[in-house]
Amino acid sequence: MTQIEVFMSNQRYPEEFKIEAVRQMTERGHSVAEVSSRLGTTTHSLYAWRNKPRSKRRVADDRLTGLIKQFWLESGAV
Repeated sequence: MTQIEVFMSNQRYPEEFKIEAVRQMTERGHSVAEVSSRLGTTTHSLYAWRNKPRSKRRVADDRLTGLIKQFWLESGAV
C-alpha cells in the first residue's frame, strides 16, 4: 500500500460531506457505486453513513429547523 493509499484510507470526512453523500443516494436516487466513484470514497463508508442512526442532537436540530421554517412561512417570509 502506498503512502497516498494509507492517507486516503485513514481520511476523516466532515459531517456535512457525509450528509450530502447520503442525500445523493436517498433523495436524488444515485447508486452507491456512482456516488462512491464521484466522491472518491469507499462503498463501505457510504453504506455505514447511510445506515448510521441520527444522533439525538441531529434529531432535535432537524425538528427545530422545521419549526423555524414553518414560523417564517407563516409570518409572510419576514
